[in-house]
Amino acid sequence: MIQDHSDNKAVKIPNKQYFKIGEVCDITGVKQHVLRYWESEFKKFIRPKRASSKQRLYRRVDVENIINIKKLLKNEGFTIPGAKKHMARDKNENKENNPATGKDEADEFKTFFNGIKKELRELKKILEKE
Repeated sequence: MIQDHSDNKAVKIPNKQYFKIGEVCDITGVKQHVLRYWESEFKKFIRPKRASSKQRLYRRVDVENIINIKKLLKNEGFTIPGAKKHMARDKNENKENNPATGKDEADEFKTFFNGIKKELRELKKILEKE
């Protein structure tokens, strides 16, 4: 659970691996066009994958970062460059405290590609039935 200070309530992120852009909007209270803009500005922190349908799939860490970005920009008065610096500093501090973060990313990619593989197998079964 992450604290959203804009209205002093905790944001509950559902326990799932990937979220569609509409779900992220509902969770964070940020509009789609703003998410896409932030995605271009905060490339190190918001990196949605693309499904075979080209739809954005946000990871849980992306959703958490979006909530933090929203807090920095809307509540704490940061500019976009200031928020980037603040987020980068936090990320570097976390890396120093937890050097095993590279393994987590590799696991995420493996899970992501296994999901694509599963989708392709299901499509193959459907096409073979026809």
